[in-house]
Amino acid sequence: MRIIPARPSDVPQLLAFRSEAAAWLSRLGTDQWQLPYPAARLLETVEDGTVFMVLDGPVTAATVTVTADGQAGLWTEQELSEPSMFISKLSVARTHGGQNLGGRLLDWAGDRAQRAGAEWLRLDAWTTNKDLQAYYLRQGFENVRTVLDGGAINGGPRVSGWLAQRSTGRTEHGFVDETPEPARLDGV
Repeated sequence: MRIIPARPSDVPQLLAFRSEAAAWLSRLGTDQWQLPYPAARLLETVEDGTVFMVLDGPVTAATVTVTADGQAGLWTEQELSEPSMFISKLSVARTHGGQNLGGRLLDWAGDRAQRAGAEWLRLDAWTTNKDLQAYYLRQGFENVRTVLDGGAINGGPRVSGWLAQRSTGRTEHGFVDETPEPARLDGV
């Protein structure tokens, strides 16, 4: 399997991929990702070069976003001053479930973050999705805290505020990495 940067022409496929993940999550009893994701916002992150796809031959098997920008209101100023990379929107096609593809993708993201000079790989997860939180804990992440306020429009509750992190490091993830070298956080 190879990992590549997503292209603008991949946006419809990535939106369909997210819809598949939302349907699967709904069947598991969680409301995570039930609102449609804005295509314009996804296109923006694709154009920023932060969205990546795992290809199994011609089939998209998984996707993840890896960025140096932490979401406002989640991380403290002290945490944001620490060299970190943030992952989001990790999803694996149901056809490729049960193969530890998500774990390998987390290892790849940690390796990429380390090459960028980050000490931490961080994420926020759905506050009510206990199975997802347990998954990240099994993948070596440690819970930092849960932020419940300030996520929704008009000051409503935050739905994705379970924060976790793990140290970055070089790992053997098993992908053929066809992505450009990450930009260094320190600008060097």
